[in-house]
Amino acid sequence: MVSAGDFRNGITFEMDGQVWQIIEFQHVKPGKGAAFVRTKIRNVIAGSVVEKTFSPTDKFPTAYIERKEMTYSYNDGDLYYFMDPESYELIPIGASELDDNFKFVKEDMVCRILSYKGKVFGVEPPTFVNLQVVKTDPGFKGDTATNTLKPAILETGVEIKVPLFIDEGEFIQIDTRTGEYLGRA
Repeated sequence: MVSAGDFRNGITFEMDGQVWQIIEFQHVKPGKGAAFVRTKIRNVIAGSVVEKTFSPTDKFPTAYIERKEMTYSYNDGDLYYFMDPESYELIPIGASELDDNFKFVKEDMVCRILSYKGKVFGVEPPTFVNLQVVKTDPGFKGDTATNTLKPAILETGVEIKVPLFIDEGEFIQIDTRTGEYLGRA
C-alpha cells in the first residue's frame, strides 16, 4: 500500500480497477483548511493523463509493473515480434501497444517490454540509438550559418532534421524520447 502523502514521480498504484503512474505531484498546505496532494497521473494501459487531488491519508495498493528486456526481431503486418533472450520464445505485440518513438527501432535492438499481470501495455525503445542516414541533400561549402538544419531520412524510414554537415551514409545518434539529432555516432 502507498499513501498519497508518499507519492513520488514514477510510482504506480491501482485505483478504481486501473493502473496509474505519477507524472507530477505537489504537496499543498494552504493557510486555511487541510493539506492535500495535487497530482498529474497517467493511466499506464490506456495512456490518458488526468489531474487529480488526493488527501494525504488516502491509501492505494501498489501496482508492480514488470519490465523485461527483449530483442526486436521482425514485424508481420500489425504484429511486431520480440524474442525473449532466455527462452528464445517469440512474443507478438500489436501495433497499438507501440509508442511513436518505436519508429527509431530497427531489427535486433533490445527494447524493454512493460506488462502488468501478464498483459503487455507498452514497449520502451532504447533511449539513444545509432542510425544511418540514407538520404539527405548535400551540404555546400559556405553553408556555415549556425543552427541551420536540413531534412534527412534514416534507415528506419523516419525523417528528422540534422545539421548541414551531415552526409548520406553517416551514422548519427538520436534521442528516441525527443526524436532529435544528438551527434555523429
